[in-house]
Amino acid sequence: MARIIAIANQKGGVGKTTTAINLSACLAERKRKVLVIDIDPQGNTTSGLGINKNKLEKTIYDMMIGECSLNECLIESVFDNLDLLPSNVNLAGAEIELIGIQDREYILKNHVKTIRDNYDYIIIDCPPSLNTLTVNAMTTADTVLVPIQCEFYALEGLTQLIHTINLVKKRLNPALEMEGVVFTMYDARTNLSLQVVENVKQNLKQNIYKTIIPRNVRLAEAPSHGLPINMYDPKSAGAEGYRQLAEEVIENDEAEMYKKNEPAEIKYRSKK
Repeated sequence: MARIIAIANQKGGVGKTTTAINLSACLAERKRKVLVIDIDPQGNTTSGLGINKNKLEKTIYDMMIGECSLNECLIESVFDNLDLLPSNVNLAGAEIELIGIQDREYILKNHVKTIRDNYDYIIIDCPPSLNTLTVNAMTTADTVLVPIQCEFYALEGLTQLIHTINLVKKRLNPALEMEGVVFTMYDARTNLSLQVVENVKQNLKQNIYKTIIPRNVRLAEAPSHGLPINMYDPKSAGAEGYRQLAEEVIENDEAEMYKKNEPAEIKYRSKK
């Protein structure tokens, strides 16, 4: 059964879509079967994976409003081991169209559960706002991964995001956990990036990934070519960063599974 990770931050420009695209591609590179769900009306994850979002007949919008099934809008094998539920600007209307729909917070979850067993990981790219679409992502997800840009206002809005995650956990999805924080756009040449990392570590009582994604020109170029960084420039610092992040995600997942399956007597001995 897939582990479902929502990538969320209501602050724009923090590397959320970049992380969704490249973490997914690097997990797929490690022979994991991955589904990427683009639930952002901007559709940048869709175009960043080489799909022309303006020529799609069916998207996640049609699925959300009940006009098609998940399989009808699923794009299989975008790359090896990587499938996509695409999005485009039509999805912006879903917020209004879903008003008054019963259990509208669970629409995505109800669709995804039909194919969850087909994947190892499902990565959801959320819009840069705390709206119905983001709540749908969080009710579907097991965990939320938060990219934070290494800049002065890094912590701005993060308190509200954590409050929203806790609210969803309390009222809609008791199993939801904070996956952790990943730093993006790190510039080793500036003291500011280092200060931001240290400040967040001191003030944020959350899991923080060891991997820090560097500011990298090749990362910025890759979406315009419709390729993830590990295919656009496999030897770049950006590709190496996202490979390391994928490795950490896999290690965390395996550690969590081991804990759940650990024999009772081992647990008992470890407490002594």
